[in-house]
Amino acid sequence: QVQLVESGGGLVQAGGSLRLSCAASGSIFSSNIMGWYRQAPGKQRELVATITSGGSTNYADSVKGRFTISRDNGKNTVYLQMNSLKPEDAAVYYCSYRRFTIQTMYWGQGTQVTVSS
Repeated sequence: QVQLVESGGGLVQAGGSLRLSCAASGSIFSSNIMGWYRQAPGKQRELVATITSGGSTNYADSVKGRFTISRDNGKNTVYLQMNSLKPEDAAVYYCSYRRFTIQTMYWGQGTQVTVSS
């Protein structure tokens, strides 16, 4: 089992920045993919960004150039630096973890990001 604990959400004005953190614990395998997804009210959960244990990243087109995902493998922690936030970025952000070879995804409890216009 893997436990994920997110922090860093909150209320910010449009154009502002927030940094989310997610600490993983439990049965962590060295080869894994961690990431961030988000879900706005009435919408499906969508990919924001992922990062492999080797450092390869993937971003949704809507956040490219504004958000940066990074990780500290020694701390089993992934970060999401969000700059130039827009009202449409408002959502519950969920941290994710899975091993490369297994499709089972683990999720954090979610952290709310609110962007005021």
